[in-house]
Order: sequence, then structure tokens, then C-alpha cells
Amino acid sequence: MVGIVTDQKLRKLKPFVAMIFLQFGTAGNALIAKAALNQGMSHYSFVAYRYAVAAILFSPFAYVFERKVRPGMTVSIFIKIVLLSLLEPVIDQNLYYLGMKYTTATFAAAMCNVLPAITFLLAWIFKFEKVSIRKLHSQAKILGTIVTVGGAMILTVVKGPAIEMFWAKGGTGHNAASSSGHSELVKGALLIIAHTLKSFPAELSLTSLICLMGSLEGAAVALVAERGNTAIWAIGFDIKLLAAVYSGILNSGVAYYVQAVVIKDRGPVFSTSFNPLSLIIITILGSVMLGEQLHVGGVIGAVVIVSGLYLVIWGKRKDLMSRSGDDQLPIEAQKTSNETAVAEMASHQGNVTQSDEAV
Repeated sequence: MVGIVTDQKLRKLKPFVAMIFLQFGTAGNALIAKAALNQGMSHYSFVAYRYAVAAILFSPFAYVFERKVRPGMTVSIFIKIVLLSLLEPVIDQNLYYLGMKYTTATFAAAMCNVLPAITFLLAWIFKFEKVSIRKLHSQAKILGTIVTVGGAMILTVVKGPAIEMFWAKGGTGHNAASSSGHSELVKGALLIIAHTLKSFPAELSLTSLICLMGSLEGAAVALVAERGNTAIWAIGFDIKLLAAVYSGILNSGVAYYVQAVVIKDRGPVFSTSFNPLSLIIITILGSVMLGEQLHVGGVIGAVVIVSGLYLVIWGKRKDLMSRSGDDQLPIEAQKTSNETAVAEMASHQGNVTQSDEAV
């Protein structure tokens, strides 16, 4: 009995542990990428290498596990894949790493917490999200979006006095004209992915194709942007190689798998709620390892962004609960209904057995 209870507790703890480790991995990716950019690595070649690694990683799994369920390629699906690879790997990631290059890893991580609010805004505009102004959860999502955008503006515009850390070696600060505001592109891409999966329901294959096309398109953009400068492709056994491999494997490989498993088990709201943890980790490690300088305005902006994020998350969770008809998320409700059905079947079988014995 004790073993069963312990087993159940461990099973419940697994999603928490997985998401915490994932946030540490994401934070490590941001810091390693920033270190590589500081060493002079071109963000164009970095993006191309990263998605080449991801494509190599995903393709064998996609071929083996989705061989029977993968639908045929059509012109419409191919156009969507080309568009997705242009939006997410090429434009979005180049803007993200360009912004990180001229700011800090902390600033880039803070801006990423704006993404759920932008997702809600875009989904509302394109009618993917239903909003009822009179309902509290809809008001929370709208207010959270406003607060999050306001926090991003504070983070970008307000600097304030420096916060001296005893371990800091000097600040890099951040430039208000950064290109870290890539949120609209990545979330626009996710909306297109959701639509594409309806006609191409093979997640691994779709991811592999997006990464492959993204790598090819990224390489083409790099050749044009760098005017044929072949020096940007030179990589040795150094931080540049580590950044490309680490980012390709973890952020486009392990992270994809962990998030898919956790979202399937606990829902997307649970997964998103851990995002601010990586901001805290990056803030501390960025100051220690990269000597990034913290400012009061940046800290206030980050706190406001996280507050807005949790308002959006709370509103989304209440929205999911109201749709399921009780205080459970859809997946949990399905589990409960399944368990109830099993219990009813067992009870019915027990009654039948008792009646047979009586006869």
C-alpha cells in the first residue's frame, strides 16, 4: 500500500521535475548562445547550424515512428512549411539572437515572457480565441496582456541606477533599440503550425521539415547578408560549436519532447507557468558568468512582465476549466471520466457475479 502511494506521488512529481530541469536547460542555452555571440559568432550562421543539427536529430525518429501515419506531401502543405521555416527559424531566431548580441541574455529572456500575451492577442484577432468581456477570466487575459506589454516597455525604456552584485565584474547593460521584440513572429508561426497540423498530423515529421527548410533558408540568408563572407562558417572545437550543438539538441530536441509529454499530461497552462523560472536562472547566472549588469528599471520591468504573464495564465486556466464544465483541465476531466467508467463496469460485473452465486 505504501509503495503504491509513493508511486503515485512520484508520478505526480515527474512533470514538476521535468519542467524545472527544462528551464535550467533553456537558461543554459541562452547563456551559451550569448557567450558564442560575444566571441564573434555570426547569428546568421548560428541559426543555420542550430537548425541543421535539429533536422539531423529529428529526421530518424520521424522516419521510424511516423512512417505509417505521415500523410503525403501536397503543394499547400509545402508552401505552409516554407512559410513556417521562414517565420520561425529564419526571421524570428535571427532577430532574437541579434537582439541578444546587442543586449543581455537576461533582457532577451524577459522579453520572451511577453509571448503568451502576444499569443492571446493574435488568437483573439484571428478568431482562434473567444473572449467574453463580462467574464472574469477574459478580463484577466486582457488585463494581463496590457500589463505584460507595459512591463516590456518599462524594460526597454527605463534603465535606472545599476544594481551592484558582489560577484559582478562589470556590466554590459542593454540597448533600448534592441531587436528582441520578436514575439509576434514566433507566435504567428505557432498559429500557422496549429493550422498546418490539421492537414499534416505528424508532429515529428513537420518539425523535421521545418528545421531542414529553416537551415537551408537560413544559410541562404547568411550568404546574402554577409556578402559571401566564408569566415562566418568557420567553427572549431570551441564555444561556437557547443552553442550550435547544444541549442539544436536541447532547445529543438529534448525540449520539444519534454514539453509535448508534459502538455499531454498536464496541459499547456502548466507548461507555460514555469517560463519565468528560466528568467530568474538567467539573471543570476548571466551576472555571475557573463558579468551582465542589472538595473532597477530592468528588474521592475521583468517583475511587471511576469505578473502580467500569470494573469494571462490564470485567465486561460479558468477558461479551460469553464469549457470542461468543472474544476479540471480537459485532460484531467477525461481521465476522471475514464476512471468513473471503469469503476461502473467493475461494479456491474460484481453485481452480476453475486447474482450468479445466489442462483
